[in-house]
This record gives sequence, C-alpha cells and structure tokens, in this order.
Amino acid sequence: MNFSSITFVYYFLPLAVLLYFLVKGRTARNVVLLFASLLFYAWGEGYLIVLLLGSIGFNHWIAKGIETQRQAGKRSGVWWLTGGVATNLVFLIVFKYLGLLSELLEPLGVPRLNVHLPLGISFFTFQAISMIVDVYRGTKPAKSILRTGLFIAMFPQLIAGPIVRFNEIRAQIEDRNENFDRFAQGVKIFVIGLSQKVLIADILSGPADAAFGQLPAELGLVAAWFGLICFSLQIYYDFAGYSNMAIGLGRFFGFELPKNFAHPYSASSFREFWRRWHMTLSRWFKDYLYIPLGGSRLGSARTYRNLLIVFVLVGIWHGAAWTFALWGLWHGVFLIIERLCPRLPLPGKIAKPLGMIYVGVFVSLGWVLFRADDMQHALGYWRALLGMNDPMVSIPLEVEPLVMLVFICGFLLAWDGWENVWKRSTNKFGVRSKAVILPSAVWGSIAGLYLLSFIVMASNTHQPFLYFRF
Repeated sequence: MNFSSITFVYYFLPLAVLLYFLVKGRTARNVVLLFASLLFYAWGEGYLIVLLLGSIGFNHWIAKGIETQRQAGKRSGVWWLTGGVATNLVFLIVFKYLGLLSELLEPLGVPRLNVHLPLGISFFTFQAISMIVDVYRGTKPAKSILRTGLFIAMFPQLIAGPIVRFNEIRAQIEDRNENFDRFAQGVKIFVIGLSQKVLIADILSGPADAAFGQLPAELGLVAAWFGLICFSLQIYYDFAGYSNMAIGLGRFFGFELPKNFAHPYSASSFREFWRRWHMTLSRWFKDYLYIPLGGSRLGSARTYRNLLIVFVLVGIWHGAAWTFALWGLWHGVFLIIERLCPRLPLPGKIAKPLGMIYVGVFVSLGWVLFRADDMQHALGYWRALLGMNDPMVSIPLEVEPLVMLVFICGFLLAWDGWENVWKRSTNKFGVRSKAVILPSAVWGSIAGLYLLSFIVMASNTHQPFLYFRF
C-alpha cells in the first residue's frame, strides 16, 4: 500500500487513526497499531506476512535469551547474539541475494534462481539486528512480543525506513505522549513529504525514465545530463518524501522518529553528503559495522579498508546487482580521496560553492550506476554524458513546461539556504504577525500543497516509491 495512494490517505489511515484514539490504555493502543501494521504489510505481500511474523518471534526470543544469559552472568550471550545476527543475515541473503549468488555459480552449471523480494525486508531485518545488538550491549529487551512486534513492524517506517534503532525508541513504545500539537506537526510533515513525492519526484520521473529508457547511443549530451539531474532530484525527493511522511505518521501516534535527510545536495564533500543522505542507514553502518571493524582508530590503511568494506556493503544492501556494489565502491573511493586530500576542492570563501558543484556532479555520475540496468548500460550512459555520441543520431527529450517548472523548483529547493532565508525573514515580523499571520500563512501553504497533491494523485497513475525495490 502506497502512502501517496487514495486508498491509504482516505481509507486506511483515517480508520487506523480513529481506532487508535478510540481505545484507551497503552497496551490497547499498541495492539491497534500493530494490527494496522500487519494489515498494511499483508495488503502488499499477502501470505509473505509469515516472514515478518517469523522475524518478530525469532528476534524476540533471541533478545530474551541474551538478557537471560547476561543476568545469569554467563558469557554464552555472545553465542545467542552471533546466532541471531547470522540467522537474520541468512534470511536476508536467501530472499534478496540468492539470484546474485546463483549467477556466480552459473559456470558450474547452477541455474539462475529468481526469488521474490519481500517488501521492506532490508529495513526490518536491519532493525531486528539493531535490537539484538543493543540488548547485548545492555539495553533491556522488550517486555512482551507485542512491543517487539511494534518495533519491527510499525507501518510508518516498515517498508522504507527511517531505520529506527531499538535503544532510541524502546521507551516510546512503553510510554509516549499523544497530543494535539504533536499530531498537528505530524500533519505538516506528512503533507510536505506527500508533496515532495507527488509534486516533484513523480513528475521528474518522466524525463528520468525517458533518458534511461533510451539506447545510450541515441542520447545527446544535453538530454543525458537533463535526464540524470532529473533522476538525481527524483530519488532525493522520492526517498526524502517517504521519510517525511513516515516521520509525520509516527507523530500521529506519539512517536518521534529520527530525521533521515538534511538537504544532501548542499553538502560540499562526500563525507558531508553521507551525514545528510539516508542518515539512519549511515549511522547503522557506522555503529554496527564500521566501528566494530576498528573505525579510524587503527591507522590509515585499515581506515581505508573499513571504508571500502562498509560502502561496498551499503551498495549491495540497496540491490542484488554488481552495479550497486560498484555504486557503493564509488562513494567509498571518494571518501578515501577526501581523507588523502582534506582541502579538496579548494580552500577559502569559494570552497562551499565549489564543493557543492563537486558533490553534485560526482554524486550524480554515481547515480548512473544506481539507475542503469547493467554495466553496459552505465558505460553507454557515461559516454553520452561526455558527449561521445554522434549528434546526428541523437534523439532529443521532449520536456513539457510543467516538467521544466518542477525541475527548476526542485533544483532550487534542494538547497538548505532557504531555511536561513526563512528564519531571517520571520525574525523581522512583529509579535502579532508571529502569533496570527505567520501560522495562518504556514497552514494555508500546507492546505495548498495538500490540494495540489490530491489533484495529482486523483489524475495520475500509481507511482510506487523507488526504495520499495530495495
């Protein structure tokens, strides 16, 4: 079920919210929310909900086992942890990477296997791993399987994050404060995310799909770059939009989910980019893999090794294809280059704008690997970006005025400087303006965005979120 679908916005969500607030007591409300979450998942995956239920039951049992061993003063808790992490990874490998592994064994006569990828398996598996690791590190496990189930399966962030860590949200599952102000903030954030998805990402998907859908040899220089920039903006607004909708939905039910994006294209280095892009995934890999590998504490050579390991795995986490592994390697190499040359791109006042251009260009070039069907497609697209195709056979992209308007707005809104402009502007308002006029303008804008989003949702075909594929 898509957050930006009529079914979700006008049927599922109002019913879930109504039932949630009709019941009283924390346990009853958790039951309603977990039931809604399981229904949400079953709507899209049907009988594969047994995989999600199995993950909940297994990881609750592992967490309880680790806690029992710790209370008894035994060291065998590490074996519970090892078994739990290994089982989760095997579970993920079977359903996500069996096809890629069988491809490696094809020369030995092993047939290529195609296994259906369950929705959100990468996200809820990583959350389950974070739970048992956090319990091993000292966090108390959930008191009941109901609370474990709500942590792993809560529908706002079940399919595509943010990746919530158990030690961050355990207390909220047990006791949280649902109030009108938090609900109202949730509405604002949800509508902003909905408009990012529907009004920007979905519209820019047209030229992006057209550019990557053509034969690379038929793409001209301008068409190739325009299509790539459209995809760079599409994937940002699509995923940031989903994350904002998830954060807003969490606030409906009293949860404070972590922020996942902070204008990543305003970064002036790859290191800063990963502090702004998919922040919960970055923190997950840092805390559960990079630091345990030694982080940057064991000398430059091991630091570079750790970076490459982490980012190749980040790439593979996104998809079971060699292009994703190379996309992760691309980012890992640039992070190493920046450590070797810490003053890149240039020092001084022009460092920030030059750095933004550098990140924008090379992150976008990396997105070719992310979007291309295979390496041959990626290499052909890079040739087009370098202007190496014959202009006589190039097919231009047809761009409608609406698409160009959305492209310009999306490009400008990706810059984080607008927040400072807004703060400086509102600081000049008087007391009455801040108390009456400003909130009215904000809510008027939110209502306008919602109305536009509804018009587009009602008239356009269904556009699934890009990260549903991962």
